[in-house]
Amino acid sequence: MFELLLFFAAVIALGWPLGRYLAAVMRGDPMRGDVLFLWMERPVYALIGTRPEVGMSWRGYAGAFLVSNVVLALVVWVIFMIQAWLPLNPDGVPNMSWDLALHTMMSFLTNTNQQHYSGQAQLSYLSQMTGIVGLQMASPIMALAMVAAVLRGLFGGRQAGTSSTADVASQTVDVGNYWADVIRAALRFVLPLCLFMSVLLTGQGVPATLSGGPVASPIDAAVEMKEQKIPVGPVAPMVAIKQLGSNGGGWYGPNSAVPLENPTPLSNFLEVLAIPLIPVSIIFMIGPFTGRRRFGAMVFGTMLVMSMTMSVAALWSESYSSTASDPALMEGKEVRLGSDASALWATMTTQVNNGSVNNMLDSAAPLTGLISMMGMLINAVWGGVGCGLMQFIVYLLLGVFIAGLMTGRTPELFGCKIEGPEIRLLAVPILLQPLVLLGFTTVTLAIPGVTGNSNPGFHGISQVFYEYTSAFANNGSGFEGLGDATVWWNVTCSVVLAAGRYPALIIPLAIAAMLAAKRRAPETSGTLQIETPTFALTLIGIVVILTLLQFMPVLVLGPVADHLALTSLLAR
Repeated sequence: MFELLLFFAAVIALGWPLGRYLAAVMRGDPMRGDVLFLWMERPVYALIGTRPEVGMSWRGYAGAFLVSNVVLALVVWVIFMIQAWLPLNPDGVPNMSWDLALHTMMSFLTNTNQQHYSGQAQLSYLSQMTGIVGLQMASPIMALAMVAAVLRGLFGGRQAGTSSTADVASQTVDVGNYWADVIRAALRFVLPLCLFMSVLLTGQGVPATLSGGPVASPIDAAVEMKEQKIPVGPVAPMVAIKQLGSNGGGWYGPNSAVPLENPTPLSNFLEVLAIPLIPVSIIFMIGPFTGRRRFGAMVFGTMLVMSMTMSVAALWSESYSSTASDPALMEGKEVRLGSDASALWATMTTQVNNGSVNNMLDSAAPLTGLISMMGMLINAVWGGVGCGLMQFIVYLLLGVFIAGLMTGRTPELFGCKIEGPEIRLLAVPILLQPLVLLGFTTVTLAIPGVTGNSNPGFHGISQVFYEYTSAFANNGSGFEGLGDATVWWNVTCSVVLAAGRYPALIIPLAIAAMLAAKRRAPETSGTLQIETPTFALTLIGIVVILTLLQFMPVLVLGPVADHLALTSLLAR
């Protein structure tokens, strides 16, 4: 518990000033570093032909976001498929197949980093630095820009026209300039943080080199295998953005369970601390960015309560399993780190859309796996960079709608009525999640031979459901035990990756613009007060009930049944 409290204290202590700084960056305030940053930004603005002071409508903003994603997708997909013929390939890595390249590109483009390839063995240095690290850098920044646009729409969007209807076709709501938001966030916030983290990790022994890997002679090697090549490379920069950008894809297949990615207890603490750092900073950004500090406090308090509850439950679950009479329950956990550090990482990596691991989640206690699934299904306990707050806003709108039905009033958020068009859009992300996850899980389990899972029992259901849940939540972690490097898994997961990313970012932006286009009514004593502990607890209840209503059957058939079977086995 001391480690847990120290962890949250450090996250809050660092997130508070970073959030205030991020708010100034996204507002475009004059700053002391403008001499340096403007010198770098102006040529980029000129190159892409944009003026940062000129805003966009929500359609223009979403269109720019989609165009940037399409361009990056095509470039990276091609790089993966022709990497054997490109430079910076000292280990002679071959080209990727089209389906594996498609899944890898889509996974890193959507800030998921689900890996169906085996770490460094299937990617050249060029692919790692451009396709992997490049997308790890771009995808969280693009989501950060989208959440800034949504906050402008809800709290500060400027509109032309005076109509009070929800038809935004005749009105223009200024939600900012997409290209300016991306460039500012990259140069002034994300890149400096990653540089600092990379230096810290290099100091702890994480490799950072472009040289080929050294050759070692294992003392227990067979006669036919007299030497082994140790893969290294520019690992530290990738691990920095992997953790800070809620990415999670490791340089090595076993991720941060490998000592080369995570060599010391200090590096372990730094890496797990980096997982929620930017998402927490975004929550602290809300107050100074929007002027609604009480709203920011409500969001932070709600997420903190859910996070602390899930973290304590995970620590208890792994503590129980590590002291159980069956020593096999310690399989997959790093002895040098211990069960507590493993449990803390497991719960934080799924509360945030990170997905990195320092132990094998497939080996975690069943209830720890359940907690990890719940973190991804809720997807708003901190959540990924930008995406977590977006999903929270979806729950917020749903909570306001339900509260309006309970009190007999027209649902209203910050003086703007939530009417039919907004509710119809709101239904899409709420219904899309169970349709996609349960549909693909059912089909995959029903078709013989396509799962390739290592366990046909209750845990086998968890393995398949977890893989699709991880893809939809843009998390990337896996229960493993799946033969997922197949055309079926690569293509279906690519579809789920896109379904979990783009509606979740674009639909809240559309709703925010629709609300901003309405005439705001003054708040009165009859207005629903959402910036209160009562509404926060109500919202937590709605989130939990909605998640359980949608997914209780598969959770009972998977991790709950797995836990009961394990408990029965240990009792014998």
